[in-house]
Amino acid sequence: MPAKGALITPFRSFFAGRPSEERPQGSDERPAEGQTHGVVQNMTSSTSKSGTDFLATARRVVAREAEALAILGTALDESFARAADLILQAKGRVIVSGMGKSGHIARKIAATFASTGTPAHFVHPAEASHGDLGMVARGDVLLVLSNSGETPELADLVAHSRRFSIPLIGIAGREGSTLLRQSDVALLLPAAPEACETGIVPTTSTTMTLALGDALAIALMEHRQFTPDHFRIFHPGGKLGAKLLTVADLMHSTLPMVTPDTPMSETLLTITKSGFGVVGVRDAQGYLCGIVTDGDLRRHMDGLLGLTAGEVMTAGPRTIGPEALAEKALAVMNDRKITCLFVTEAGGKTPVGILHIHDLLRAGVA
Repeated sequence: MPAKGALITPFRSFFAGRPSEERPQGSDERPAEGQTHGVVQNMTSSTSKSGTDFLATARRVVAREAEALAILGTALDESFARAADLILQAKGRVIVSGMGKSGHIARKIAATFASTGTPAHFVHPAEASHGDLGMVARGDVLLVLSNSGETPELADLVAHSRRFSIPLIGIAGREGSTLLRQSDVALLLPAAPEACETGIVPTTSTTMTLALGDALAIALMEHRQFTPDHFRIFHPGGKLGAKLLTVADLMHSTLPMVTPDTPMSETLLTITKSGFGVVGVRDAQGYLCGIVTDGDLRRHMDGLLGLTAGEVMTAGPRTIGPEALAEKALAVMNDRKITCLFVTEAGGKTPVGILHIHDLLRAGVA
């Protein structure tokens, strides 16, 4: 680890004493409302591009970025393993930071960490200099991104990590840059051209950085044996959360049940009161031995009220366990063309719940 309190002057010296109009593109200087930069005003399409030209450009960009990812995979070494170990040893959180495009990538990496079992959040480097350094404490690990490795806004964050002995993992594209020299673990991005022909738009470099962050997150996730059940805890909302819901999450525990000798007059009342359009038939041992559905009622219309539930029921109904995914329950319902499933305890016949297709629809499973 670099000496505590070491001055991170190279970050700041680049901009020292330069008037704002000389600052490179990407600074906070903006035109007044209603105006545009002169360079934007002068931008015109020099040629009329055909759809084929656009496709050629798109394919070149994708191929160039794919090639860069292959190079990145080959270039990975023990420093990646040391970075993963450093995060595993942390008692606190992973604090991810970056400026500009690297900042956008940092937010995504932090979100991926947090949703896969590694507590993490993003800290904006400029906000860190105005009080948010308090979010970074001993026990945390800093993961800082900068393609150049010389981003001046990172100076206070890096200095804070050195002052308080907070482990620092740096990701940059320039060997020997200030960020990598100050880092406890330096992850150097391999040299690869940006996707644009001018080579100035962060494209390939940000793609590699994002992939490296994903690789760290997944390596840690697999090491922790993070399961779909764990994943569901962090994704309760949206389509993804719905796909990971279990039958137990949605089932009703108050069951419409009768016995085999229950008269159909009483059975019909139970069906009506429950609102499920079905009733379960439980034997003397408490096991589910059959169900009575509207189809059963139609098949026994002649003399129905003179029969018992046991005489009308469909024996050996299809059931599902509470631990099954709700998506599996929907597949069973669609396959059998039914609207209800009784839920029985794992490996047994004892009914513990009932699930209606409307429950699945309300939860967004369908």
